[in-house]
Amino acid sequence: MALLHCRDPATAEREVKPHLEFGKPVGSHLGVQFFAAWQQAFDPLLTPGSRNYWKSHNFASLPDDLLDVFGRALGTLPSDFSEIFIFQLGGATGRVAVDATAFPHRDTRYGMNIHTRWESAADDAKCLAWARKLFGDTEPYATGGAYSNFLTDDAEDAVATAYGSNAKRLAEIKAKYDPNNLFRMNHNVKPKK
Repeated sequence: MALLHCRDPATAEREVKPHLEFGKPVGSHLGVQFFAAWQQAFDPLLTPGSRNYWKSHNFASLPDDLLDVFGRALGTLPSDFSEIFIFQLGGATGRVAVDATAFPHRDTRYGMNIHTRWESAADDAKCLAWARKLFGDTEPYATGGAYSNFLTDDAEDAVATAYGSNAKRLAEIKAKYDPNNLFRMNHNVKPKK
């Protein structure tokens, strides 16, 4: 479990304490750190040379049925390096107007990143199938949106998934500032014609 608390250390210690009493941790590291260190905390998950495949959903809640889906999937992880990463949103994220920035999913409470990682091409089919099955099994609980950084090249209609109601306005802005679509090495918002 990764926790980030952006207030004073005494408040953080008090508010994090119940999480530490949930069970017996295998290990822990808690303490004040620079925000840049937090941003790099998960870099080791992207080991150079590893094979990676991601799928992602946003959720408004995590009902028991969905937790059961996660539990079944955890019992069939296709590699020692695969994970189901659940992150919580809300707070300051939800206090910004939907149309204030490109990111529209202000009512999202939880995000999921199925991060399938493995070493050998011989495991490609097994690992891809596991991720795609879990993605399909969790889709009935999803909002239809996802965080753009977690969308892969095979994501259907990635621009609509990432930017929702803001996609049209982004295409208009793109037409004004990048009409020739120079900046296109991403889930491309094409300039509105």
